Amino acid sequence: MRRLDDRPRGTSPIAADGWRTALGDPRRLGDWLVFFEREVTEQPWRAVLETWWPRLLPGIAAGATHGVIRTGHAVHALLDHEDDPRLAELGQALGYWAARWQQVPFAPPSGTAGPASALAGVPRVPDQTAGINHRLDQLTTLTGWPTALTALRPATDAGQARQLLADLTTAAGAHYLPNAHGSPVMLVHAVTAPMAVLRTLPALPSAQWVMSLNAAWAAGAAVTAAYAPAAPAPRHSLPSAPGPADEVFAFAVRHQDEHVIKLADTCLDVHHRTGHPDVLAAVVRAADLIDEF
Repeated sequence: MRRLDDRPRGTSPIAADGWRTALGDPRRLGDWLVFFEREVTEQPWRAVLETWWPRLLPGIAAGATHGVIRTGHAVHALLDHEDDPRLAELGQALGYWAARWQQVPFAPPSGTAGPASALAGVPRVPDQTAGINHRLDQLTTLTGWPTALTALRPATDAGQARQLLADLTTAAGAHYLPNAHGSPVMLVHAVTAPMAVLRTLPALPSAQWVMSLNAAWAAGAAVTAAYAPAAPAPRHSLPSAPGPADEVFAFAVRHQDEHVIKLADTCLDVHHRTGHPDVLAAVVRAADLIDEF
C-alpha cells in the first residue's frame, strides 16, 4: 500500500472515435483510466475486451509487458467471479496498457520450430547497458531477429493457437532457469506475459486466438532478446525444485518479492499442466538471484 501512487488526473477526455491519437501517450494515462472506467460500467466487460484486445495487442510491449500482464490477471479474476472491484481493475489495466502501448518489430510465425527451440534461437541485443526501451529499439536492426521471430511454427486454428501458447509458457518457464542471471527481474516477464495471454483466451472470441499467440510470442521473444545473458548457466550450478508444487508457492509468498510471486503463480500453473520440474526450480533461482541483486 505504501508503494501505491495517487491516481493521475486526466487532461482531456478521450472520444470513442478519437482514441488513436492518444494511444501510447503516457501523459494521457489519467484520460485513459477515465475512458475505460466508463467503458466497463456501461458495457459488458467481455464486449469491451473483444473490441479493445485487437487494438491493444500490437502494443503488447507496453510497460515491459505489464499492461497485458495486469489485464490477464484482471480477466482471470473476472472469469472466476464478477464484481465491481474486479471490473474496476480491468478498466485500470486496459487504461494503463493503452497509455503505455508500445510496438516491437513483428513478423508472424511461419517456421517449423517448437517454442523451446524457437526461444533458444532468439539473438540478444548488443547493447545491454540501459533500460528496456533502449534495448527494444535495437530490435529493428538486430541481425537474426526477423528469422528468429518467424522460426516458430504457426497455428492454423484456435485450438492449435491455444496449445502452442500453453507450450510457450512451459518453454519460457524452463528457459528462465539457466538464463535468469541475464536479468532475474526483467526475464520474469518473458514467462508471465504469455501466461497472461493464455489466461485471457477463454474470455475472447476464438477468432482472436491466433493473433493472441503471435503477439505473446513476439513479446516473450523481445524481452528474451533484450535481457538474455551471453551464455546460459551450467546445469550443475542450477537449483532443483525444493519440494511439492504448493510448497514452492508458499516459499514465494514468504520471500515477498513481487516478481518471485508472479513467476511462481505462472510456474505453478505450468507444473500442474505438465509436471515439468524445471519451472518450479526457476522460482527458487529467481529468489536466489533477486536476493543477490
